[in-house]
Amino acid sequence: MDQLLDDQEPEAKKRRIGRNMPMAIGVGVGLGALVIVSLYTVKEIFLVVMGVFLCLGMRELTQSVAVRGIKAPFIPLAVGLAAVLVAAYGWHTNGLVGSFAMLALILMVWRMPAGAEGYLRDVSASIFIAVYLALMGGVVALLLAAPDGDDRILIFIAVTVSSDIGGFFAGTFLGKHKMAPLISPKKTWEGFSGSALTCMIVGGWLVPWRLDGGHIWQGVIVGAAVVISATLGDLIESMIKRDLDIKDMGTLLPGHGGVMDRLDSLVATAPIVWLLLEAFVPTT
Repeated sequence: MDQLLDDQEPEAKKRRIGRNMPMAIGVGVGLGALVIVSLYTVKEIFLVVMGVFLCLGMRELTQSVAVRGIKAPFIPLAVGLAAVLVAAYGWHTNGLVGSFAMLALILMVWRMPAGAEGYLRDVSASIFIAVYLALMGGVVALLLAAPDGDDRILIFIAVTVSSDIGGFFAGTFLGKHKMAPLISPKKTWEGFSGSALTCMIVGGWLVPWRLDGGHIWQGVIVGAAVVISATLGDLIESMIKRDLDIKDMGTLLPGHGGVMDRLDSLVATAPIVWLLLEAFVPTT
């Protein structure tokens, strides 16, 4: 009987964790290395890498909404995404606002030849995807465009990822009290507390270290804000998947799911980090 219980215990833990951890860690390390290398060689390489991943996420979203008969055109969305990233990086806030407004108009016109039936539904979904990925991605390009943009991007990604890591381990081993059972049954308040602690530690460490004029207290505030935005980003994607009745957006990243399953918290966090860093350590 003892042997039987010993044999069952690892399996129970595996079911509890719910994914292939060695594979997930390997993919995570590989993605982290790609980010670091692209950021600290030529910043424009990171812009391309980011555009590729956002495009892949956009493809997952357009395919996912199609299961409900919603037509979101991938080609104009992808081209518009590229234009928004380039405009935001080259012309900053004016470029971001102008290019995104043009993308929204193009999406409304693009759907017109298919007729009036379902027009509002399809256009609304298309613009939602554009906001979710092109506009939020454009904000990341604004972070990158600063003279110390590589360090700002590092802070943005590291603090956001630390939310996922801290929340995962705290939730897995300590989680008991459900946070939003109707939206995301696996999220717990213990996991949220782990996310908050990890985010504030990483933010308080990186902001004064990587940014001239940055202070520990500013990094702690960034971390506290990120844990909220990252959690909301996860919950937003959970709502989308529940509405579409799908488990994951895709399977491209072993151990993680689809690209959108990794981008969800990042796109929600980008505006918060940009605003706070601009307030604490202005670029001009």
